Amino acid sequence: IISTKWRNLFASISIIEFDGDLLGRLTDRNIDSFKNFVDGLLKFPGQVSLDCFRLRDGISSWNDGDHDFDVSGWICAALCRGVKEIDLRLRNFGNVPPVLFTCHSLVNLTLDAVGSKIEVPSDVCLGNLKTFYLIESVVVCDSINRLISNCHVLEDLAFLDCSFGNASELNIQSPLLKELTLSYFNPIDIDHVVVINAPNLVYFYYELEIVKVYPLSDMKSLEKAEICILFGSETNASYLIQGICNVRSLTLKISKEVSKLSIHVFFFSFLTL
Repeated sequence: IISTKWRNLFASISIIEFDGDLLGRLTDRNIDSFKNFVDGLLKFPGQVSLDCFRLRDGISSWNDGDHDFDVSGWICAALCRGVKEIDLRLRNFGNVPPVLFTCHSLVNLTLDAVGSKIEVPSDVCLGNLKTFYLIESVVVCDSINRLISNCHVLEDLAFLDCSFGNASELNIQSPLLKELTLSYFNPIDIDHVVVINAPNLVYFYYELEIVKVYPLSDMKSLEKAEICILFGSETNASYLIQGICNVRSLTLKISKEVSKLSIHVFFFSFLTL
């Protein structure tokens, strides 16, 4: 029997992490006990602030007619406890709680929400957010631009396999941004435009379909860039590289579908900068 002195031990925990392996070991008999334990762990009064809250895939699959995990409630409870880092990797979760985008304590946010829709509220404010990774998520309309513009101290931004709904332009204007990764997000059409104004950018990775990219600043601080040239995007890639001609180290990755003629034309335009 555990001493009553340990009764409130969990109130002092500052890092909470649940992963799919843990959930996979649960039986039908103890699922509800686990759910009640987490409810109490996060919502117990008088607890210390959270440094980190990580929730990995697996919980969504347990939500059925017999079990109902209050994942949104857990996220909100973590936010109410002044959490500094949130790492959510959920499948078919539904709508992401809007309060996630109005948390002043957040410093690092990773959001992998396959099958979910993200709608950024009009009062979005992530004043202390420095790192933001968005993975395999769908952002409604052009609210992604509203989100970026309200992250005033953002230093590290990554969009991986994302879709930005009906937004015809992705506008990244962030004066303190140091690292930017754009990899395989799904533009609405070939006229999709990416505008980048990040004068203090140090690292840039770019691997996208056919879009127009316009760097608006000289990027004199840029030390390393990795550009992947995909089939059909040779012209837009050359425009992009012209905008980052001050880079100290440039790595080009060329898709095997790109013709030799296109490669020659591309390098000729690059060498004449």
